[in-house]
Amino acid sequence: MIDRDAPGPVTRSRRRATITSATVKLPRTSGASARESPTKSLQVTGEGKRKDDRSDRMSCHKLQESMLSSASSFRNYRGILNWCVVMLVLSNARLFLENLLRYGVLVDPIQVVSLFLKDPYSWPAACLVIVSNVFILVALYTERQLAMGSISEKVGLLIYVINLTIILCFPVVVVLKLPSITSVGAALALGVYTVLFLKLYSYKDVNRWSRERAQAKARMLSRSLSCPSASPSSSCSGVQSPVSYPGNLSLRDAYYFVFAPTLCYELNFPRSEGIRMGFLLRRLFEMLLLTQLLVGLTQQWMVPIIRSSMKPLQEMDYTRMTERLLRLAVPNHLLWLIFFYSFFHSSMNFVAELLRFGDREFYRDWWNSETITYFWQNWNIPVHRWCLRHFYKPLLRRGAGRLLSQSAVFFTSAFFHEYLVSVPLRMFRLWAFMGMMSQIPLAWFVGRFLRGNYGNAAVWLSLIIGQPIAVLMYVHDYYVMHHQEELSIAEASHYEQTRI
Repeated sequence: MIDRDAPGPVTRSRRRATITSATVKLPRTSGASARESPTKSLQVTGEGKRKDDRSDRMSCHKLQESMLSSASSFRNYRGILNWCVVMLVLSNARLFLENLLRYGVLVDPIQVVSLFLKDPYSWPAACLVIVSNVFILVALYTERQLAMGSISEKVGLLIYVINLTIILCFPVVVVLKLPSITSVGAALALGVYTVLFLKLYSYKDVNRWSRERAQAKARMLSRSLSCPSASPSSSCSGVQSPVSYPGNLSLRDAYYFVFAPTLCYELNFPRSEGIRMGFLLRRLFEMLLLTQLLVGLTQQWMVPIIRSSMKPLQEMDYTRMTERLLRLAVPNHLLWLIFFYSFFHSSMNFVAELLRFGDREFYRDWWNSETITYFWQNWNIPVHRWCLRHFYKPLLRRGAGRLLSQSAVFFTSAFFHEYLVSVPLRMFRLWAFMGMMSQIPLAWFVGRFLRGNYGNAAVWLSLIIGQPIAVLMYVHDYYVMHHQEELSIAEASHYEQTRI
């Protein structure tokens, strides 16, 4: 009985296992159930939608913030930005039509040529720029003599001091003593000499650092027991090896640096693979178009406002002075933005593409500046790099504090701003110098008390309002200095007529 009944439960368990496995596998293999499953899922989704519809009828509210609230996660304001652009275009179009109706067409290309030349057979500004090649050759000759050991470091430093001092003083003497040079031509020539001064200063520092590094390597090799030989791969490979000191002291290398869109010298600049003709032609077209636009807007928009501002400035009518300042702020700021794009983007990219200069970071996102310091660090990258590399960090290494070093950088920038404005106008009023030095307390105030959007608004306000104030001050002083006699004669004749 026991032997016969023992296999029974086993067979029943096996039967149960096969039955359950068959029931599990049945939906996968049966075609009818596979055809019925989509209909069932559609029925389920349909029932879910009907339930959602019933819940929507019962409740249509949920916990959420308004879109314009600061607590909302909504960040897409493209439509508002487009509205601002449309309003800006319409308002400026109205001002442009009002200007045409009041003054007529004032654009005169011949007058633009007269700003650069008084006499078509005399080109003093161009001659002044050509003479600047002498200072480049002096710097190159000095570096070659220092590399060969013909002169000492002290003598080389003395030659550089004399050379750089003459670079700053020589054009000043020519502009002040030569009446045939115009203010615009003098400003361009002084700009070339200022850039050359900064470039040759960097040229001096980098070559001195290269000599110090070469001397340190020579001392290390002289102390070693054996000198390692050059690897055969570097001599046999077709890849051009980087230039090392003093192989960089050539006329070609010096003039490449002079024309390159940078103020900081390097022995090996990053180079692009080739010249893109499409990119080059687009930048050239932008340069020509924006230059004409700058000239036209200046003659048609800014000059009439400046002329109408002279009388309120003379009478010290503060209400009308404020009104003229606000009228001048819009075209002045628009011209500044056009100048920024045409110079830092179009012109510098054109030169960089032509010379295959690889580093194209000429500016950063200064328009997002929340502090004055961030703006000055990012709107003009070549000048910022020069100040950081050759002025700010050397002061820190010599023990100067950060505040003193930053103040020294602003003082140097203020000097060059005044240098480029006062000398061409042949008058010294220090408005540009004081405007730059005022950036120090303004930077402290904005960085201390204003953050985020408020700081960015303060930066924009300083750009929109600060520049027209300096423009009005210089134009007023220039007008009074050169036309005071005409004003006095006109007032005297008017007095005589009223007396009669």
